[in-house]
Amino acid sequence: MLDPKTIQTIKSTVPVLKEYGTAITSRFYELLFTNHPELLNVFNHANQHKGRQQGALANAVYAAAVHIDRLEEILPAVKQIAHKHRSLGVQPEQYPIVGEYLLKAIKDVLGDAATDDILDAWAKAYQVIADVFIQVEADMYQEAENQVGGWKDFREFKLVKKETESKVITSFYLKPADGNALAPFLPGQYVSVKTEIPGDPHTHIRQYSLSDSTNQDYYRLSVKKEGRVSKYLHDQVKEGDSLFLSAPAGDFTLDTKSQKPLVLIGAGVGLTPLVSMLETTLIDKTDREIHFVHAAINGEFQAMGRRLSGLADGNETLKVYFCYEEPTEQDYQNPHFVKEGYIDSAWLQSVLPTDADFYICGPEGFMKMAVQGLHQMNIPSENIHFEFFGPAIDLSKETVTAQ
Repeated sequence: MLDPKTIQTIKSTVPVLKEYGTAITSRFYELLFTNHPELLNVFNHANQHKGRQQGALANAVYAAAVHIDRLEEILPAVKQIAHKHRSLGVQPEQYPIVGEYLLKAIKDVLGDAATDDILDAWAKAYQVIADVFIQVEADMYQEAENQVGGWKDFREFKLVKKETESKVITSFYLKPADGNALAPFLPGQYVSVKTEIPGDPHTHIRQYSLSDSTNQDYYRLSVKKEGRVSKYLHDQVKEGDSLFLSAPAGDFTLDTKSQKPLVLIGAGVGLTPLVSMLETTLIDKTDREIHFVHAAINGEFQAMGRRLSGLADGNETLKVYFCYEEPTEQDYQNPHFVKEGYIDSAWLQSVLPTDADFYICGPEGFMKMAVQGLHQMNIPSENIHFEFFGPAIDLSKETVTAQ
């Protein structure tokens, strides 16, 4: 527990963190990677270059300062981050390293304004926050390892099938190399894939959603070809090759007990966790009403379009809506192609029920439109769920949130 003086000092830094937070975290990563280049094997380099990781950390620090006297209020955000940390293999001994360079970054950016009292208070606060993360992640590591078919760290899988889904998306079917049981997962979860790319000095870890139903004897990952790791998977990894995976993680998961209508809204490769939710719901043979909305450039770029059309044609409870930005001649023959151009909130309001559970995944701008459109429909926030690839953004406030 923190003493009242420390809490007061931390709270006094809130305005400064709001103004200089990103500058502090940018300096932090610069110091961290200069002094501990081995940690480049954990962090996503693309998110670093885009500045998203710096912004996410800045807002995590800011949120911790605001809630320093009631940290239980940010526990949901802590658990979300902890899921990612566990799947990446973050270890307790790395937290003191992070704390050291975070304090140095505060001092570097704020200069004389970072008094000894402020630095001492933040050192105490960081230790309390780090202890929370370490304990939450320890529980997650234990749960991942001790479950049926579970494992610790990364496990070797064999690529048993590689299937082209569209011009830019390929599915990878993976089974454990040891032939033993496969850990179950919740529809919507992801795994981390650790790769050693020939000629690259760093290990790369990327997180990909599981894109099939939860009752299979394999994991399916459907990956868009963009970025260094996905290009390696598409171009160099062949059937029979090995990949190393973490146990499934993530809190963007389907509420399988709800009987409300289910609305799944995706764009591009963002459909992957939603397909898992759809397939699992259909296998459960419930009478739950399902609406699946997917936006793509056109049918040639859309993954699993034929599969989704076939499912809709065979299930009265499922309605599928395809929206194409640049439809081809063939797309006009598809009865599930219902909108040309971009999806907008007005169109969503015209076709979707309101008393439903909503799950959204896709590019940032798309999700912002969808979430804000649902708010305009007076959909309660607790009924709206969304997943980001990488550090998350607060879609309603246009600010970065911790992840």
